[in-house]
Amino acid sequence: MLTVRARPGNASQGFLQAGGLVFFCALGRGGISAGKREGDGATPLGSMRILSGYFRGDRFSGARKTRLAMAPIGPDLGWCEVPDDRNYNRPVKIPYGASHERMRRADRLYDACLVLDWNIASRRRGRGSAIFFHLARPDFTPTQGCVAVTARTMARLLPLLSDRTVVKVVR
Repeated sequence: MLTVRARPGNASQGFLQAGGLVFFCALGRGGISAGKREGDGATPLGSMRILSGYFRGDRFSGARKTRLAMAPIGPDLGWCEVPDDRNYNRPVKIPYGASHERMRRADRLYDACLVLDWNIASRRRGRGSAIFFHLARPDFTPTQGCVAVTARTMARLLPLLSDRTVVKVVR
């Protein structure tokens, strides 16, 4: 289990605990919320299992050292973020007709990107999409609702993770 909590005095930054190890992390610009909604920028309060992941093989070699199912990010991989679309909160092939997030990013945030099971198994319109565990910006600026760590931290954690790992966001 990975436990995530906000940093006192800064709701969009936090600490991620993995056993006896503690790492700095970025959280959503909306802090932690029990009432997560699409576009609110909040990190959802609760437990989310890590389902699988994506990686850029040309930028992040550490993704192969895990028990998680990891797929390479190609130029045509997107993630649908339109609540009324049949592929809401699912990977899509770009070009795609509805609004989507591009997974192959210049800013390196998704060079290693793990999919959390927030609003996946039983999708509810408007409850939020693309809640990932991914790489943070160098200054740990807020995410759109995800949990983000440094590439070094991700590389250190990946060998310990499996599809049974739970990310528990607490207050």
